[in-house]
Amino acid sequence: MFTKNIPLKGSVLLNGWQLSKLHTFEVAARHLSFLMAAEELSLTPSAVSHRITSLEEELGFKLFERLHRKVKLTSEGGRIYSILQTSFDLLNKEISEINSNDITGSLVIYSRPSIAQQLIIPQLVDFHNKYPSITLDILTGNENINFNNHNIDLAIYFDDNPPNGLHYQYLMSESIFPVCSEEYAKNHNLFNNPSQLGKCTLLHDRQAWGNQLDFNEWKLWSESLSLNHVAINRHIGFDRSDLSIIAAINNAGIAMGRRSLVNKYIKDGKLVTPFPELKVDCPHYYYLVTSSNNQNPRVKAFVNWLKEIMSAE
Repeated sequence: MFTKNIPLKGSVLLNGWQLSKLHTFEVAARHLSFLMAAEELSLTPSAVSHRITSLEEELGFKLFERLHRKVKLTSEGGRIYSILQTSFDLLNKEISEINSNDITGSLVIYSRPSIAQQLIIPQLVDFHNKYPSITLDILTGNENINFNNHNIDLAIYFDDNPPNGLHYQYLMSESIFPVCSEEYAKNHNLFNNPSQLGKCTLLHDRQAWGNQLDFNEWKLWSESLSLNHVAINRHIGFDRSDLSIIAAINNAGIAMGRRSLVNKYIKDGKLVTPFPELKVDCPHYYYLVTSSNNQNPRVKAFVNWLKEIMSAE
């Protein structure tokens, strides 16, 4: 009889004895035969059967259905076998890379949308030229990702505090200041005249700082400079900073820009800073976050590359 949901001794679900039995289970599940598993493991079929029965008793559920002259995985056994296959594949892949000294394989990056669009994607050809054997997958979102539920290797956040329980390293600081098109600045008499902001449409990222919403960037900027007369009459909100910048380029209003995200547009003449002296250091930073402090070679390569292109900005 098997009892469900009873933890193993000391509340440890797996120990060295179970791991050795799991190897026996993996071979038997792969062949769906205790006889063939015995041949591969140089054991007797009865020894294979005994190990698996012992493992089932310790886990608290059946792994196989014993049928006439054959075995079949239970639903629970199928789940365990699937995880074992994935784990062995990852281990073999890492061992192969270590032995070959070549940085290959896939790398999944999770980033804020604006960071991905403005900082990473324009430089991807450089990364590909340096690391042609790395396959990149770039995912974006405004929420902090759960590393336990997603296959993410590295996350890039913009926040005032790194996530708890994860490993992180500082990437760079940020400053903020208003930007708009030259045409919009002239039409609204904005150059060195912040008192005119009350007559403008303010563009803002409603999720600039995690779950904090609405006008936090504009509020920080105006209060830091004691510009209490800045009024928010007309405004357009976005869920991505880059969208507010695109709107500003197209004369929709004046946006609160982040230095690292708008510098190239200022250099190209698509945006201007109507108040060049009125810049505020942001209390938020860019962080690189991983679930483990032991980064694989692909993560290390990407981190080093990202720091290089950031230092060149």
